[in-house]
Amino acid sequence: MVAKIISGKSLAGALNYNERKVSQGKAELILENGFHKDLKLLSFNDKLSWLKHFTIQNKICKTNTVHISLNFAVGEQLDKDKLSQIAIEYMDKIGFGNQPYLVYLHRDAGHPHVHIVSTNIKSSGERIPLHNIGRTKSEDARKQIEKNYGLIPASKQGIYQTQQKTVLSKVEYGKTDTKRAITNVLNNVINYYKYTSLPEFNAIINQYNITADRGSKESRMFAKKGLVYWVLDENGGKAGVPIKASSIYGNPTLKNLEAKFTSNEALKKTTKGHLQKSIDSVLLTNASKEGFRQALKSKGIEVVFHENSEQRLYGITFVDNRQKVVFKGSDLGKQYSANALQNWFLPSAKYHSAEFTPTNESRNLENSFALKNGTGHSHSNTSRSLLSDLFKSEYQEDQNPNWLEQDKRKKKRKQLSR
Repeated sequence: MVAKIISGKSLAGALNYNERKVSQGKAELILENGFHKDLKLLSFNDKLSWLKHFTIQNKICKTNTVHISLNFAVGEQLDKDKLSQIAIEYMDKIGFGNQPYLVYLHRDAGHPHVHIVSTNIKSSGERIPLHNIGRTKSEDARKQIEKNYGLIPASKQGIYQTQQKTVLSKVEYGKTDTKRAITNVLNNVINYYKYTSLPEFNAIINQYNITADRGSKESRMFAKKGLVYWVLDENGGKAGVPIKASSIYGNPTLKNLEAKFTSNEALKKTTKGHLQKSIDSVLLTNASKEGFRQALKSKGIEVVFHENSEQRLYGITFVDNRQKVVFKGSDLGKQYSANALQNWFLPSAKYHSAEFTPTNESRNLENSFALKNGTGHSHSNTSRSLLSDLFKSEYQEDQNPNWLEQDKRKKKRKQLSR
């Protein structure tokens, strides 16, 4: 069993998420605790007003919503009664046994799972601390429940792997419920990707036509550390109206993202070497920027080029969608920086003119000519001349693919004229 706890500030948001699933036939309310009313008779207002009855007892605490998901291995046969028992035992063990909560069985994934909506404010107004509850009480509860019910341990069931392989779709403005589509992408990215700044976070979500925006530096929103999310059109422009981060389920505000930036610093280090090797394998052969991008895309790595108005590369970002991590090129090493790669890329056309311009590949060939000729250095006049002739000939062949036939005809005409 895998337990995931999300704290937030919107009871209505958490309830709406689950109730919407119910209305779509993708979920079912299977248990209530502390509502003192028959399950089938509970209206949305009944649910929300009773939960708010607890939160108003503590007006200082803003984080008053707890949304928990309990995920079970694919293939485990768990009926509603068994899932209800597990939910009750879990909530007791983490200190929420006397809190009001609702348990929803979801049927929109390949594995059985339930969602639980509650509040961490007691009837007395006292707050139940949530700091590290996932690592302490929740982890102990999970292990004991796995043992009590004979469940497949979280370390063996591979649910995280299944969730990480969820195929996310690009958000298309006007074709889907914008807020819901943004929420689906953000929940996946925030929980599974490793990023350490807002630009890195944007490099990930831009793939799905979403951007996080703080506004201009002179704006009130920027000063207040506000954040909104936009849908991007096919040209990368902002479409529709922005959605406040605080109104999105999961509360993906700048403050919460910054907490992720800090915790992700150490997690990123373990992925650095593998990403470097993937890039190195592409750097074995010179290519254009687009060729470089496509080669890495085939390895699950998106490359983001940052260019000025003169198309000069001043930054580069790598989004590794397989390892779920993002790095700036310069953070990987000098050889992966924009400046180094700008000099490595081939121009868009094979050669700008018939004049030979040496590349790394040609310099290696030049070195071998120098060694064979016994000059002892890579820039001998002989090798440079040979290579210049060689590449000029190749350029001429590319410019006129029928050059060989034309040459034969010239020779034949000369023979006939004699």
